[in-house]
Amino acid sequence: MTNAILEAVELKKYFLTSRGTVRAVDGVSFSLEETETLGLVGESGSGKSTTAYTVIGIYAPTAGKILFRGTEISRPVAKRPRSLKRAIQIVFQDPGTSLNPRRTIGQILELPLKVHGVGTKRDRKERVIELLRLVELPPEYAYKSPHMLGGGERQMVAIARALATEPQLVILDEPTSALDVSIQAKIINMLLKFQQEMGLSYLFITHDLSLMRNVASRVAIMYLGKICELAPTAEFFQRPLHPYTKMLLSSIPVVSPEEEALKPEKVVSQGEIPSPVNVPSGCRFHTRCLEKDERCSRVGPETVEVGEGHLVSCLKFAPQLASAAAAPGSGEVEK
Repeated sequence: MTNAILEAVELKKYFLTSRGTVRAVDGVSFSLEETETLGLVGESGSGKSTTAYTVIGIYAPTAGKILFRGTEISRPVAKRPRSLKRAIQIVFQDPGTSLNPRRTIGQILELPLKVHGVGTKRDRKERVIELLRLVELPPEYAYKSPHMLGGGERQMVAIARALATEPQLVILDEPTSALDVSIQAKIINMLLKFQQEMGLSYLFITHDLSLMRNVASRVAIMYLGKICELAPTAEFFQRPLHPYTKMLLSSIPVVSPEEEALKPEKVVSQGEIPSPVNVPSGCRFHTRCLEKDERCSRVGPETVEVGEGHLVSCLKFAPQLASAAAAPGSGEVEK
């Protein structure tokens, strides 16, 4: 990327448990440009939220690098400079648990301003009202508690809190998945408006591929801790290549023949994502793949570029690696 605000380089995050090592994120690389939205998509257990929490600093990476505007920030949030904390914010999936029930909405929105020393007490009160109006909530909501608001209103408060410090990068961790469809549309339109007006960059975590068609500039598909395909949005939906991507796209519900015509050939979803404690050998998707051959259980595919900005990790698109693996006496190749 020529103008990347965020870069992850071979990012890994492992957790030690009584059952073994959970390889939640296992060598993920991507970059995010200024004012871009990158959609990070995958099933539950794919590692997409762990990636987000490692980028924001909730988790310290086990290995790899995180770069913000070219400067490495691979450390927990407690050890990051205040200016960096202000520049990167997050909106969590469930505002019911991310908003303090013991505080009023006004106190919740004022807290980040206090932490970062923004303005006088009067300035902060005025900023709280400004933030409420920004997300189309009335000023009197400043005196309400989170439990007095609906789910959509609480998420709007969570978005306002993330915007309070005037960040440059916002991580959106499935911000609409728990909301009604009508509220989802309102929040998505609001986020797009803020991005345009404020020049924000979004890392958008979701399991909803159909949402990414109109929101993301590029889409990255995660499976069991790795990115298996990444492409510009139009290219991604027109020419999906990885068998897992095809499976996800074919499972999107549609309501018209026109939408059905845009989907790839029907691929029946089979099996469930394996445990990250017991990762399959070779290609991690081979236990569910309808296009696998005998090499897939032995060879870990490398990521190759098959078009401008279109990356895929599958043996079908790395013939030189596949040929080497098939040769007599060749050992296992694992990335």
